Parts: sequence; structure tokens; C-alpha cells
Amino acid sequence: MTHTLSRVSALALLAGLTASPSLAQDITVRALMEDVPETRIIEALLPEFTEETGIAVEFEKVGYGDMHDKLVAQLVGGQSYYNLLSVDFLWAGEFPEAGWLSDLTPYVDDSGFDMSGFIPSMLDLLGATDESLPIIPMYNYSMGMIYRTDLLEASGEALPDTLEGYVELAKAVSADGEVVGAAMQGQKGDPNAMEFSNYLYSAGGTYLDDAGQVALDSDAAVTALTLYADAIQNAAQTGALSATLDDTMRLMCSGEAFSMVTYWWMLPQLDNAESCPAVAGKLALSVMPGGAGESGGWGWGIPSNVAAAEKDAAWQFISWVQSKEIAIKRAVEGHSPVQSDVFSAPEVLEAHPYYAQGLKVVEAGKSFPIFTYTAQYEDVLGTQISLASSGDASPADAIAEAAEGLADLMSK
Repeated sequence: MTHTLSRVSALALLAGLTASPSLAQDITVRALMEDVPETRIIEALLPEFTEETGIAVEFEKVGYGDMHDKLVAQLVGGQSYYNLLSVDFLWAGEFPEAGWLSDLTPYVDDSGFDMSGFIPSMLDLLGATDESLPIIPMYNYSMGMIYRTDLLEASGEALPDTLEGYVELAKAVSADGEVVGAAMQGQKGDPNAMEFSNYLYSAGGTYLDDAGQVALDSDAAVTALTLYADAIQNAAQTGALSATLDDTMRLMCSGEAFSMVTYWWMLPQLDNAESCPAVAGKLALSVMPGGAGESGGWGWGIPSNVAAAEKDAAWQFISWVQSKEIAIKRAVEGHSPVQSDVFSAPEVLEAHPYYAQGLKVVEAGKSFPIFTYTAQYEDVLGTQISLASSGDASPADAIAEAAEGLADLMSK
């Protein structure tokens, strides 16, 4: 009871910080953030929050590969330097299981924060249950297909609605020699694990069944990996086996590729006359041929090992940045929303008409397995995808090994 009263009192104090800015000067919200456009969109709005509340916010921006271990080093210590957390969905099993995150349910209840607009699949993705809310969604990175409308029209073909049809079309485009059919991110680990997952879901496969048991070793998964290897060998750019997301973006931006299976929010970055004049106005977004793609996203968390006043300041920031008003401002600038009413806001659709299709991509998304060792499983899976893609293992053997690796990690 004493803890609850002290936290509520702190919330009441923070609510009055606008009137007493001197009280807020001792509180700085600090977050480690991935250095991506989403972060920079929020960063541009931070002065508004500080002006309203008196609370300073500092973002330390790093590459994705540095984030996990740097965060964990703080979360296992006596007190975290970062009092606001940016959490990838791949860590949404590990972080709550370790007890590193505060339950946000009391903060939502006490502040009356409106959760009604959040897309249910995004809450599920980030570990929300009836018992706890460890993470509030920040942005989604569900995956679909971005393609060149001019090249599709020139081919005389309709947009394929099956995975097999897509791979055949991509191979045909590459065979013509002017552009590659598919810009692919085949680097072992997160890049190829995420890309392959779209093939798996589109072929009707899955990692886990409804009971949470490993179900990867299936005919559908073998078909998916066979098609993935075919695409990377016969439709993709030279060097695709070691390519990253940045490599595929450059290829698509320069007009050297027909399509890419990627995060849907890359479209605003590519459909830009200043940065990508070769393709601006010639791009469209589709749900992954076959009807389902990989779902992903980031969320906000508050570490357990920081002082109560810092937690309250972090919550005030979360409730501000994820409010409908601020989320709409972010979306107009290219933010990938996690609230359906932000996707459908008139000012957002006026700025980005294809956000209506983006919502379909998000709603059709399926999640990679989320558990304590998700990050490690990406490497296990990525290794087997690479072996099959290079022809050093059969798709059937690679899938069997990937399924066994998943079962082993989930049993720990």
C-alpha cells in the first residue's frame, strides 16, 4: 500500500511539473535507441515534451547490433543508467522473464491512458497478457512486399497472389537482365531469419502450433526454404548471401531491383523524390504474396531497477509520445503506427495514402517465436537458411536442423 501511495503521489507531482518547471530539472529521461528514421522522427519532437513538462529527454543512438548487450549490462546491475527502455519484440520474452521490466498496468490505470486504439496483434507481439503489460508498442515493422509498378506493368503480368508466383516473376525479371527481380537480405542471422519468415508464413508453414509446440519441420517449411533458396540464387543481386537491409535499400533506391520483401515502413523512405529519384512515384506496397508476412515491432518499457520518480517521468513520456495526437504527428513524418486510429487519421492518409495498405500488412502479420532465447534462435535459424541458400545443405535437412535447434532452446 505504501508503494502504491508513493507512486500515485509521484504521478500527481509530475502532473504539476508544467506549473513548476524547476521541480523537473532534476529528472532526465534517458533511453538507448536504435539509430533509425523512427528514432529521429521522435527526436525532432522532444522539445515539445520538454516545454510541456520541464523534463529533459536524452536519446543515445546506436546500431541494432550494439543494443541488446548494452541494455542487459544496465538491467542486471544495481541501477540502470537508462530509465526508459526501447525494446525489440525479439526481447519481449527475455526481458519480462528476467524481471527487468516494470508492469505498466498500474500506470495505465492511474493515468487513464487510452489503450483502445492499439492493434491487438501488436500488444500480443510485445507480451501483453490479462495479468501484465510489460511493454507499450512504439512502432511496428511488419513485413510485406514493395515493388515497382512500372516494371510490373511493362511485364504484362498481374501481381502474383502466391509465393510460387512471386518467385517465378522475380526470376523472369532478373533473366531480362536490366534489373534484379528481388533485392534480398541474405546475411546470416536477423536479416535472413526475418526475410525467410515471410516465405514460411506465405507457404502455410509456422514455427509453433497453437499449443506452443515446435511445428517447423513440415512440407510447407521445406517448400518455403526451397523457394527462398531459388530466389536468392536466381532472382537476387550478386552478393545477396551476405547482404543486409541497408544493401537492399540502396539497390531498390537506385532503381536496380523490381521488388523487395521488407518492412512496410521502408516505402516512405524509398518513395521520396529527393533521396530516391529513380523510383519515387513508381512504388507500391502489398501484403506478402500468399497472404501473410512476418510481424515485428518495438515498444517502450520502464526498467525495474530505477527510482520511482524516474519511472514516473518515463511513464509521462510514454503516455505523451504514444498519445493519438503525437502519434499522428509522427505518422505524417513517416512513423509506422501501432494504433489503428492513427493509420486511419485523415491527415496521415493525405500525407501517405498507402498507409491504408500498411494497416493490412500489419493485421496480416504473424510473429516469430518469442521466448527467452529468441535472439539466439535467429542465429541458429539463420545458419541453416544460409546453408540451404548456398547449396551446402538440402532444404529438408536445413529445416530439420532448424526445428531441432528451436526445440532445444525452448526446452532450456
